[in-house]
Amino acid sequence: MNQTWLCGRFELSLERPLLMGIVNITPDSFSDGNAHYRTDLALAHAKKLIADGADILDIGGESTRPGAEPVSIEEELRRVLPIIEGLRDTNIPLSVDTFKPAVMRAVLDAGADIINDVAGFRSEEALAAVQGRGCGVCVMHMQGEPKTMQQAPQYDNVLEEVQRFLMHQVQRLRTAGLRPEQIMLDPGLGFGKTVEQNYQLLRSLPQLLQEGYPALIGLSRKSMIGHVVNRPPMERVAGSLAGMLAAVRYGASVLRVHDVAASADALRVWTAVETGVIDERT
Repeated sequence: MNQTWLCGRFELSLERPLLMGIVNITPDSFSDGNAHYRTDLALAHAKKLIADGADILDIGGESTRPGAEPVSIEEELRRVLPIIEGLRDTNIPLSVDTFKPAVMRAVLDAGADIINDVAGFRSEEALAAVQGRGCGVCVMHMQGEPKTMQQAPQYDNVLEEVQRFLMHQVQRLRTAGLRPEQIMLDPGLGFGKTVEQNYQLLRSLPQLLQEGYPALIGLSRKSMIGHVVNRPPMERVAGSLAGMLAAVRYGASVLRVHDVAASADALRVWTAVETGVIDERT
């Protein structure tokens, strides 16, 4: 498996799991509502995530929760660009969670290092937006679109179909000139899958990794956790940590999380158990 992720200004080692802290600048995020909707609040939250141990920040200006309504390109950029500008000098890789090619181009011009596309770079315009830019990319599988994806997910074989889609998109990115080290895969837990299918994909992660591309897993506070623990999103931290460590156990390289401090603690203990390396806080 690739041991580095080439991301614009950064070459990230994947020898240990990396934490991607979530920065939502949306009024309708499923987990934190509009808690960081203002630019100043979003920047303060992002800097706290860095202090808590985030290795990467993932900035989103459009909610992709089930049932979410789309926003315009102009509105998404109005939310996201000031955050990129405010964080460019933090020496932390900046990822932008978007599926709009125009937004991809604008945020890369502004200094973003990674494009995290929930649509998996299906459009030719999205491929063109990252071609020749040297950015990292995360290719996610989603059945349908955010507004309707959870209404009735249907698969003959969820693992085979997700794997086939991801490998097809990898080939398209490679044909467009991206290097293997730029590419990260995401099976898209919660994006057009039933709860059972989400857990099946998590258990099957080693099969998704067979082609040598690393995986990002995002299950923090999602309904797949809520269905098991029967708690609202803000009370799903313990369940999210358990899912995160399971993802690490099955080979995930990047964990997209809301609760960075708790996740960092859990990973330190995990590392101490697995390797005997004690990473003490200073």
